[in-house]
Formats: sequence, structure tokens, C-alpha cells
Amino acid sequence: MFRGLATLNLDSKGRMAIPTRYREDLLRTCEGQMVLTVDRDHCLLLYPLPDWEEIERKLVRLPSFNKQARRLQRLLIGHATECELDGNGRILLPPALREFAGLDKSVVLIGQGNKFEVWAEEAWTARRAEWLGEAGDEDAELPDELGSLSL
Repeated sequence: MFRGLATLNLDSKGRMAIPTRYREDLLRTCEGQMVLTVDRDHCLLLYPLPDWEEIERKLVRLPSFNKQARRLQRLLIGHATECELDGNGRILLPPALREFAGLDKSVVLIGQGNKFEVWAEEAWTARRAEWLGEAGDEDAELPDELGSLSL
């Protein structure tokens, strides 16, 4: 399980060093093979290859005549890019994906269980403030799945 937050810098070639606390697990579970794709929140999603392949199989099975399903397939599968940890524990973020997420120098890597999110630091800070502001909205309804969650 990937959890926690790390602020990182991209190098001049667009490479991001994966924090050392995750490297051994990534090398063991997927031999450093990962997939990077886009998210609707304008961040990037970074999956270990086996986890991505499971999601990709589900996406491919979605009904092709459903407009939203096709849109999701085009975004996620169409932008999916395989990447591999290099000898220094870095991955290369392709220019098109960096541009999509507005990644320049400072990025935030956020563990999300089976995947990571990669955000431009400024975008992450703004969205986090927005979400925390919404958390105080007493009129917002919780989905049924969250009704029994106790923190």
C-alpha cells in the first residue's frame, strides 16, 4: 500500500526520483515496471504495471457505445505510458504528460493505496485548500459507502 506525501523536484530531463521507502516494494512487486496516465483532476496517476493491467482489462470491457465509457477509455488508456525505474530510482515523465498536469519543477507525489498521484505543487496546494473548505459543508450528503466509516 502506498501512502503519504512527498514533495520532489523534477530534473532537467523531466525525471522524478521515487522516494526510497517505495523503491524496494516496487522492484519486488513489479520489477520497477510502472504505468503513468492522466486523471480528470489534471494530475497524473502512477500504477505498478500489474495493478494497471487489471484496471486496463476492466476499462476495455466497458460498453463501447456508452459515451462516458469511451471518453474514459480514451483518456486513461490513450495516455497510458509505460515507464521503468532506472538504476537511480527515477522515472521519466513524458513531456506530453508533464504538460497535461502542469508539472514544471516542484511536484507532489501522493500515495493512494494501489497507486500514486503526481501533482504540480501549486495545483495540489490549491486543490487541497478547496477540498478542506468543502469538508466543512454540513449540507453535503455523504454517499452510503461512507456512512459507516469511522475515523
